[in-house]
Amino acid sequence: MTNQDILVTGGAGFIGAHLCRRLLDAGQRVFCLDNLFTGCRENIEDLMVHPRFHFLEHDIIHPIDLQVGEIYNLACPASPVHYQYDPVQTVKASVLGAINVLELARRSGARVLQASTSEVYGDPQVNPQPEHYWGYVNPIGRRSCYDEGKRCAETLFFDYHRQYGVDIKVVRIFNTYGPFMQPDDGRVVSNFIVQALRGGA
Repeated sequence: MTNQDILVTGGAGFIGAHLCRRLLDAGQRVFCLDNLFTGCRENIEDLMVHPRFHFLEHDIIHPIDLQVGEIYNLACPASPVHYQYDPVQTVKASVLGAINVLELARRSGARVLQASTSEVYGDPQVNPQPEHYWGYVNPIGRRSCYDEGKRCAETLFFDYHRQYGVDIKVVRIFNTYGPFMQPDDGRVVSNFIVQALRGGA
């Protein structure tokens, strides 16, 4: 990894806060962008005094004006509790957010990674899902704002790569949990852990 400016969108969120720390430990200068809808300032409070850390309170649905060498796009509500609260905003975060980070990557020549999700498979009829499986998705259900938003984001990433030569990576994240995750996140693994800690059945 070379020393260069790096943008982490959704950087005050659960995974983003860990990534910001890892990049700072590696000697990078980090711009953490978050609108604090599901991210928490407390997750990055100790980083605010770091000389190579810069926090930008900004919504990814609006264009981003920076010059960076790498972008990690983690900005989107990932819990059903949160992404169903405002489904239109969830779709915007995935689709407009992808366009904005890809345009930034195109302008600055940056490499860009999209944090996608196992939800792109919908209600899969194949377990485990191989890379070539395209999924079984309901495009009009209550969860579709997240599933289809992330699927469209993947489409945009690959089209920007094919059409403009943008250097992309896409990762599909499954059932991740750990420190900085909100107790009311609402996903299965975190619910089990919270119930166990509270002595519930």
